[in-house]
Order: sequence, then C-alpha cells, then structure tokens
Amino acid sequence: MRILFDANTPAPLARSLRGHQVVRADQLGWQGLENGALLDAAEQEGFDLLLTCDQNVPYQQNFTNRKLAVVILSSNHWPTLRQIAAQIATAVDFVQTGQIVRIDVALL
Repeated sequence: MRILFDANTPAPLARSLRGHQVVRADQLGWQGLENGALLDAAEQEGFDLLLTCDQNVPYQQNFTNRKLAVVILSSNHWPTLRQIAAQIATAVDFVQTGQIVRIDVALL
C-alpha cells in the first residue's frame, strides 16, 4: 500500500508500517497544499491512504467517490503515538478504500 503522510504526521511512525511504501508530503513539495488539493494530488499519484493528524479533514471535504482511505490520528505527539504504533499499523493494514478511520490516542 502506498501511504502519504500529511505534513503534521510524525515521520518516525513510518518505521512501524512495515510492508508499506510511505512518502511524506514535504518530500513531494506538497506541504503547502490545502486538504482538497492534497487529496486530489494523492489520488492522482496513486496513493492508497492518507495518514494525517488534521481533525478537520472529514468536515472540510466530500469523500463520496474518493479512492483514497484516510486514517486520522488525534495527536501528532510522537512519544504518545510511539506507544500505540502497533494499533495504528493494524488500522492501516485493514482500512478499506474510501474509508475514514479515526484513532483517538486517549481511548487506547
């Protein structure tokens, strides 16, 4: 699976996503793209999933007919996310096309 890390997603999390190709938005020069443009660019480039910490994405965008899955983390604090990296990896492994999955670190 090709995964795009939004600009606010901690890069070290990629090490926990074995078997997936992870690319950061800033590596592609996309750090300034707004959510709609970022989703469009990600789909055009063949990404399967957007991993973000932006809580507003589902409220700002229409996901009808989107090919991209989205996993939203409730925090971008790496020491906190490191503790639940295995749960995040499981969510990534099982997310379906067009699905939006929220992972609330406070609940895990």
